[in-house]
Amino acid sequence: MKKNFVIGIDFGTDSVRALIVNADTGEQVGTAVEEYPRWKQGKYCDASVSMFRQHPLDYLEGLERAVIKSLENVPDEIRNDVRGIAIDTTGSTPVAVDRNGTPLSLLPGFEENPNGMFILWKDHTANAEAEEINKLAHGSETDYTKYVGGIYSSEWFWAKILHTLRTDESVREKAFSWVEHCDWISAELTGNTDPLTLKRSRCAAGHKALWHQDFQGLPSNAFLTQLDPLLDGIRERLFNHTETSEKPMGTISAKWSGKLRLPSDVVIGVGAFDAHMGAVGALIEPYSLCKVIGTSTCDMLIAPTEEVGHLLIRGICGQVDGSIVPGMLGMEAGQSAFGDIYAWFAKLIIEPVRKLVGEDAAKELSAKLIPYLSEEAQKLPVTEQDIIAIDWLNGRRTPDAKHTLKGAILGLNLASDHTRIFKALVESTAFGSKSIVERFRNEGVPIHQVIAIGGVAKKSAFVMQTLADVLNMPIKVATSEQACALGAAMFAAVASGVHSNLQEAQRAMSSGFDTVYQPREAESEVYQVLYKKYIQSGKFLENSFLAKTTTVQVNSYPDTF
Repeated sequence: MKKNFVIGIDFGTDSVRALIVNADTGEQVGTAVEEYPRWKQGKYCDASVSMFRQHPLDYLEGLERAVIKSLENVPDEIRNDVRGIAIDTTGSTPVAVDRNGTPLSLLPGFEENPNGMFILWKDHTANAEAEEINKLAHGSETDYTKYVGGIYSSEWFWAKILHTLRTDESVREKAFSWVEHCDWISAELTGNTDPLTLKRSRCAAGHKALWHQDFQGLPSNAFLTQLDPLLDGIRERLFNHTETSEKPMGTISAKWSGKLRLPSDVVIGVGAFDAHMGAVGALIEPYSLCKVIGTSTCDMLIAPTEEVGHLLIRGICGQVDGSIVPGMLGMEAGQSAFGDIYAWFAKLIIEPVRKLVGEDAAKELSAKLIPYLSEEAQKLPVTEQDIIAIDWLNGRRTPDAKHTLKGAILGLNLASDHTRIFKALVESTAFGSKSIVERFRNEGVPIHQVIAIGGVAKKSAFVMQTLADVLNMPIKVATSEQACALGAAMFAAVASGVHSNLQEAQRAMSSGFDTVYQPREAESEVYQVLYKKYIQSGKFLENSFLAKTTTVQVNSYPDTF
């Protein structure tokens, strides 16, 4: 009997994962993870100015290695029964390309130029350009930011393009167009990377590039030219139409069919962002908040368009028809740093050990430190006098994006040790999550339950219990350790025709849930008091301590930023 297998490929911040799934039963028969070697070496990045770039060779080499390794121990008949591949990536992670759609860093003379590489989602070098976009949009007849929460972010498509064009003449002269990672890598597998004809992701375009049906596509050339004459004509070299991710991008090229040793008729699906496909892999339902928790968070929410489509939800990362589940309004929010905050604190402790005691001692400490801090922190009581931390170490994504903000720790005394500070940092990330939940509710969008996926959700019971207590809501953790890749596999199953729609694919391929964290009543009551202190402290930090920072005016609420 003929079987149907699909491959979901998940490009994360640090690595790429390939997952082979039986599309009929959901059985996961092969998987592999490959790190990006150049990224791991810290190349092309400068954290001091929030510059984070990734070389396309890391993506291409990683994809090839991950897929080949995932197929190493499966029978040949499975390899021959692969029907489709779909890809998710981080975003907004755009790259400058030439007329053929080749990233500039793959061309002679640009191999080591960071501006010709993919500009990673957490790159904040375009803060000034984002402010300019907001100022112009808010004063224009058409406010192009109204479907992305009213505030454009430096993490997104247009700000990054404009900053690069302004700062690098060689890229300015060579770049024909710009392509998101999820679009380019999917197109690369088909062999058609022509920026004028490749299919563009509705998810990426709607949430990060100001694309909307009401605008007949992207912002007008008049708006872009007024923003900066360097953008004159670029709209014509981009796109007007977008596709949702259950649609096929094309068929695998002979080159990649040979590289991966896969059939020549494998269908490649339209790509999307990792969190959006992860939400599908975690069985997102209407009014269920799906939190993808890793180095940062991305919070996904879907609802029937007829119920919430009339709302313009302030301060989030966009509301886009079909960006998560076709036929539903997809809404996105998130935090710019989550696990990254814990990693920052660990580094503060580990680096002096590395310098003073040596590499071996530092490696041993690195492996044990976060589990130790978590174990000790969960022994501490939760009191109204606890330390308060603000989780803006990489700026604030939502509510109300402002990446020039800084984090803080308040209420220290001589008894404030490593465990208490770590506990406060974990609580700060939970408070940041609560501020997002409260914003949705204040804007008229209810949240009935919380679903969690990602590395932190699977690995840290202390963090997840704290989050449940702060939100005062149960949190279901998806069983799959690779929910994003699983969601991509579900989309591949629909794009290739194995399943007729996404709901059918979810029913057949779901891994379910393995853990539920219930809020503890006593702790939740104290956290309501601490959350108010968090809000007050954040307002002081933003409006007084950091008052010289240029701000974007947004609606204010008594319980959110």
